[in-house]
Amino acid sequence: MNYGLVAVYKTIFSIVYGAYMDLISIRDVGLKDIEAILDTTEKIHNKEHEVDLKGKILATLFFEPSTRTKLSFQSAAMRCGMEILDFLPESSSLKKGESFVDTIKTVTGYADALAVRHPKEGSARLAASVSNKPVVNGGDGGNQHPTQTLIDLFSIRKSKGRIKGLNVTLLGDMKHARTMRSLVYGLAMFNANITLVSPKGLEMDPRYLDEVNKKFGLNVKIDNTPNYSDADVLYVCRIQAERFADPYEAQRVQEEFRVKKADLKDAKEDLAILHPLPKINEIESSIDEMPQAKYFEQAHYGIPLRMAVLEYLLR
Repeated sequence: MNYGLVAVYKTIFSIVYGAYMDLISIRDVGLKDIEAILDTTEKIHNKEHEVDLKGKILATLFFEPSTRTKLSFQSAAMRCGMEILDFLPESSSLKKGESFVDTIKTVTGYADALAVRHPKEGSARLAASVSNKPVVNGGDGGNQHPTQTLIDLFSIRKSKGRIKGLNVTLLGDMKHARTMRSLVYGLAMFNANITLVSPKGLEMDPRYLDEVNKKFGLNVKIDNTPNYSDADVLYVCRIQAERFADPYEAQRVQEEFRVKKADLKDAKEDLAILHPLPKINEIESSIDEMPQAKYFEQAHYGIPLRMAVLEYLLR
């Protein structure tokens, strides 16, 4: 099958018949669409807008572990009046050797929308190409995680009142974290000032930064030493110890890039600290009680945001 041709037909069908679209990458949505989704999220959060998708079914196909993404998709769907079809790989025909493509083709006939997470990059795009129902990417390897980016943007706007012109520091593994790749793209759309701080060897791919720069005129600084004094927003992700050949070097780097309460003495009083979660030891636990810690609120915003996304995809 020509999967690219299927995707073209799917797009034409949605235009002609006013059907759905997919959300595979943050590249799939323009600035106006993002602002519309964030505005709808705000209205849902403030109980000023109800999403009615009664009679629809969301299939959650998660081929790797998840807590927040999976549960918030399911909670969002139920709050929209949808039913849930929960696909469990360990008890499916995957154990008999069924392919990913055949699984998607089958489940497509049972649901009205699919939320897919998979460890391989490009898997969500492949799923969308063989499905005639809307597919939303819940994370594909180290590639993209668009709904997490929308949650992040909403959290920043909610905390700071705006995104444009803010100084946003991203701290951690820039090379492998899909959350960071998507967020850089989203922040660039809003003309934020971005600082990327990572250990040497774990910097973000410069080719990706060039791509974003050509599209939006990226205002970015790259550093290997943690510093939060100028940040309006500090976004943290973990240093992945499994990426290091030397466990002692991994431990040293993790400690260096761990955010401690003492490190924030020169930070702005209204600094917003975000994290996609789960956090392991990259943020000192005492910071959880500080007013600057916004990451649990950020996780809870996943419900109204994903309600807005489901309405956006199925409207």
